[in-house]
Amino acid sequence: MDDFGILKELLLTEKSNFLSADFNKYTFKVCAHATKQAIAKAVEDLFKVTVVSVNVLNTSSKRKRARVRGAHPGRIQSFKKAIISLKQGDKIEVM
Repeated sequence: MDDFGILKELLLTEKSNFLSADFNKYTFKVCAHATKQAIAKAVEDLFKVTVVSVNVLNTSSKRKRARVRGAHPGRIQSFKKAIISLKQGDKIEVM
């Protein structure tokens, strides 16, 4: 699997912005079959930084409310999330 297939997108939430600003940690949505070693290698190759650690968690699907009366409620898709800690001084530029 190539590096672009492992990393799907950078998650920008209030909590992930706090982690990146204060603790030099970045949160990515990753492929469901990716390992910690593959994720670390992909981040190092794409962004030219040094990865210290990778924490991975699987988020479960959640129920979604139906906004229209009579519509059937659905579910939000589950995904795998990786929190990457970088070496002090390294940084990923987010536009």
